[in-house]
Formats: sequence, structure tokens, C-alpha cells
Amino acid sequence: MSDLAFPPAMFGEKVDGDPAETAILRAIQGVDAGLITYRIASDQVGAALVFAPEVPLAQAMTMLPLCGVGFQNALGALAPPEVAVHLGWNGGLRVNGALCGQMRAFASSTDPEAVPDWLVIAWQLILLPLTEDTGTDPDRTALYAEGCADVDPGMLVEAWARHTLNWIAKWEDAGPRALAAEWRGLAHGVGDDTVQDGRKGTFLGVDEHFGMLLRDADGTHLIPLTTLLEDTP
Repeated sequence: MSDLAFPPAMFGEKVDGDPAETAILRAIQGVDAGLITYRIASDQVGAALVFAPEVPLAQAMTMLPLCGVGFQNALGALAPPEVAVHLGWNGGLRVNGALCGQMRAFASSTDPEAVPDWLVIAWQLILLPLTEDTGTDPDRTALYAEGCADVDPGMLVEAWARHTLNWIAKWEDAGPRALAAEWRGLAHGVGDDTVQDGRKGTFLGVDEHFGMLLRDADGTHLIPLTTLLEDTP
């Protein structure tokens, strides 16, 4: 049962553990796409969405940045206007420049050319600092430490569902162009040096499937989104 309200084509399940693990279990059991599992605790909030892709995994992984954009739109609407929310290519959720949460992806298959039986996109957001000394790691933060103490985590999950559904509809109707334009305006670290998939270089941007373009001394390399897939728990 869900205590939250979700838009048509989506339905919720409140869980006590990791929302991703429950969503994966439900997906393996054959649950309909649109299930959102979620957990709201005093120090963190998280949710996961089950997809039933109709395209190969390489294209279906676009749902990772899409759900990230949905999250940014949701938090951006609920947080004070001076709070900045940005997205890392690897799923990092950043508030005022510091890492505050993480998007994750799981699928029934890791074959980029195969259509997976299911895809689960999950996220977790830290609400309260892990320690009282917040200066020990300036690259990490918590939502309530960034002027967002009035953001209701349940409303955030609901808003994420609505904004994500809106972007899914845009993606299905018009392709990835609008999503890519929105994501580029929210992306963190473009133009900076980074390390990804064991390779160090400059993050130039993404290709049409949101694969990372990374330039080093040997040239420009494409790192597909499928490299971000995590093993099924």
C-alpha cells in the first residue's frame, strides 16, 4: 500500500528497506511497469521506478538521465529559488555544488543490443548530515543543510513521479532532443577533468544516447551509459 499519490500509469509501494531491491524483486516477479517503491526516513529518502523497455538496453538507459532531470525539476520546484540542483553523468545528485544523493540503474540484462525484460532506476537523497562536523568533506552535503529544511520528502517523491512521467511522454513523442537540451543545462562537470570507467580525461559532453565523451592524450573515447549498470542485489 502507498501513503502517497501518484499520477495515472504509476502506482506506489512503501517499503522498509532499499527501494531498489524491492523494485527489482517485483520486476523479476513480473509487476507492471510504473511501480514506484519508496522509503522515507528521518535522515534520507529514496525511490525506484520499474520500466518495461521496448527498445534495446543502450537506448533504454536514457531513462537514467531522464529520471535525473525529473528529480531536478521536482526538487527545483520545491526548494527555495536560490538552491541550485545539478546532475552528474554518473548519476550524482548535487545540491549547491556538493554531492547530496545518487541515481542508480539495474536491468535484467547487460547486453546493450538486447531488449531487457525490465529496467529499474532508483535514487537516494541524504536529508541530514552523517556527522555534526559538516566541514570534513566539502564535496558532500545533505538537503536540510542547504536551506531546504521545509522540503517535504513525500512531496518530493510525488513530484519526481509527475515530472518523470512528463519527460517520458516528451521522450516518446519527440525523441531525445528536448531531454538532451534540458540535461545539458543541468549537467555537472562538463569541461572538467574526471575519471570514469577507469579512464582519466576531460568530460566533453554526451552523444545521442547520453554516452560520455571523454578526451585524453589518445583521443576522444565514448563511455556508454550501460557501464553505470549495477549488479542486481
